[in-house]
Amino acid sequence: MIGFPNCKINLGLSVTGKRADSFHDIETVMIPVNLSDSLEIISSDDKKTDLSISGLEVGGATEENLVMKAYRELKKDFDLPSVRMWLHKVVPAGAGLGGGSADAACALRLLNAISDIGLSQTGLEHYAGKLGSDCPFFIAAKPVIASGRGDQFEPVKVALDNSYITIVKPAVEINTREAYSWIIPQQKALSLRQVAGLPLQEWKNYIMNDFEPVVFGKHPEVKAIKEKLYVLGAVYSSMTGSGSAVYGIFRERIKVKDSFPGCKVFEDCRVVE
Repeated sequence: MIGFPNCKINLGLSVTGKRADSFHDIETVMIPVNLSDSLEIISSDDKKTDLSISGLEVGGATEENLVMKAYRELKKDFDLPSVRMWLHKVVPAGAGLGGGSADAACALRLLNAISDIGLSQTGLEHYAGKLGSDCPFFIAAKPVIASGRGDQFEPVKVALDNSYITIVKPAVEINTREAYSWIIPQQKALSLRQVAGLPLQEWKNYIMNDFEPVVFGKHPEVKAIKEKLYVLGAVYSSMTGSGSAVYGIFRERIKVKDSFPGCKVFEDCRVVE
């Protein structure tokens, strides 16, 4: 069985408080985009479950990959068969695109189907939440306003049906945990619930990512990407998550790959509804 775990972009990201559990309260709009990895899982007669990875390089030991952790998490409560898994990476790591979390959520869905466990969406989200704060989002992968640790969801409509998204990932990787240590939480005068429904051309004036000032200060090349996307005609541009990928939203298809040497560029992406 094969799945295609798509990534996400963040429309705005406000860090509003530090929690007693050492995590942070946030508010963001999470939007699934059709840039995806591929994951195949089949039952195996071997007693050992294994994972093979191709495509873009993934740091860390294979046993610590979130796909393997997803298998082990379900195995604690269900009689899963041994499986063989193949993950082909297209979504870059350290980018703020949620590629690893998407892979984990896809693994849970595929294992649920292969093993006939019968978990509902809510059940799958429960297990996804054990793997990471944003993992539950990728179970349904629909646009939401995310709050709390990023695991409380409210459906939202984003008017991007006729838009094209270009994602640019520089050769910079941002550690999410470290990035949060750079932020001073603060409440915003306007919440994303108030501004997400504004026309696209007004987003630039109201919707901000709290990680941009600190990341731009440490990595000016990331700031330069955002500025270049505007020069090239983006109606709105922002860093996604804690970075380092930056996206631009365009009204029409535009080829920009040659404008970003040394970067991974994904053109003509669309929102997954």
